[in-house]
Amino acid sequence: MLLMAHVDFNDDKRKGAWFLDSGCSNHMSGNKEWFTNIDDQCCHSVKLGNDTKMAVIGRGNVKFHVNGITQVITDVYYVPKLKNNLLSIGQLQEKGAAILIKDGVCGVYHPRKGLIMQTPMSTNRMFVILVTKMPTISTCFQTVFEDNTHLWHCHYGHLSFKGLKTLQQKEMVKGLPAMTLPSKLCKDCMVSKQHRKPIPKKSLWQATHKLQLVHSDLCGPITPTSSNGKRYVITFIDDYSRKMWISFLSEKS
Repeated sequence: MLLMAHVDFNDDKRKGAWFLDSGCSNHMSGNKEWFTNIDDQCCHSVKLGNDTKMAVIGRGNVKFHVNGITQVITDVYYVPKLKNNLLSIGQLQEKGAAILIKDGVCGVYHPRKGLIMQTPMSTNRMFVILVTKMPTISTCFQTVFEDNTHLWHCHYGHLSFKGLKTLQQKEMVKGLPAMTLPSKLCKDCMVSKQHRKPIPKKSLWQATHKLQLVHSDLCGPITPTSSNGKRYVITFIDDYSRKMWISFLSEKS
């Protein structure tokens, strides 16, 4: 059910006027410019007090300034034929807001932020919030040009700079430009092609008596489990005598 009231405003005030309405079932606006985003899949209708209906062709969020604070109102219906912007008191309360009307002033209180909206009663006993629409922000994306030599290096499977120069000087590739020293190191090549120290074939230090150094390893879980439900194997090897102990475990812990 949607109840509406008519208030005379000049054009500038009318564009920024939102009525706090206790009889409105949902936030609504007929001005598409208020919306930061609209879901066009939401299509149904709302019923007015005189049993007429208006089409809802979208739902989205509205962002505006009020009392120096930026507010985001969610789940707002876009009703193109609607002349006034409506804030549903019922929907505000569903979001956790508290509405207090006292001494001719209506305040909307957020459970954590406190007072977020406040307006005095108009001459025809309406509560109208005058807000300012958030300006549209244009985002400028910076374009980054890759080093030409690095691009060809990637095109040819991370071929070395020396190899690229050979392809160009011997004209082995048509259209390959002259190569200059790359301006940056290739991180992929550093990770995949870097050399590592060889693993020593024998230990640099060995134990001189029994149980001075014991090596241990844990293996599992093993599938299938053993006949008595064991799923892990733990080993202990004495570095001096090379004696090995093996135990079977049900759990790693």
